[in-house]
Amino acid sequence: MRKGIPLAIMMLLGLCVLLLAEVKTDYDHQTDFGKYGTYSLMKVQAGNQLWQDRITRDIDNALQAKGWQKVPSGGDATVTAFGAMHNEETLQTFYDGFGGGWFWRGFGPETATTTVENTPVGTLTLDIFDSQTKHLIWRGTATNTLSGDPEKNEKKLASTVEDMFKHFPPKPKG
Repeated sequence: MRKGIPLAIMMLLGLCVLLLAEVKTDYDHQTDFGKYGTYSLMKVQAGNQLWQDRITRDIDNALQAKGWQKVPSGGDATVTAFGAMHNEETLQTFYDGFGGGWFWRGFGPETATTTVENTPVGTLTLDIFDSQTKHLIWRGTATNTLSGDPEKNEKKLASTVEDMFKHFPPKPKG
């Protein structure tokens, strides 16, 4: 029974982490985003062509929903995207026997079993540059755990890109 409660809590916390992407955005506070209406994609780099196409589609959907128009080249702004995946290791230790740990309160030796779980984590970085000055004006980054199901990951990507552009374009300061 003792082992079941911590395991259930860890699984619940893990589920919460799987559902939430960490999204951060930053921008040049001196930039007037009102002067931008068109954009061109300079480069989209990801693990394979399928993901490059998905990232491109989601960026296009998000920017066009904000009123920006895509042009093949020479847009007011230039967009780049870089997607990557890495494995994050999680260590889990379980104690067997009677008591709360090795020689806890003198009840004798226990054994501890530690397992390593590799969790795939995807990171997406989107940059928007002023095409004239080549100056970075906006950056969005997102990190999210991935599953073995490409359809779920595709939905996570779409939701994550939508979250990135939730407050885009930034309101002028002042």
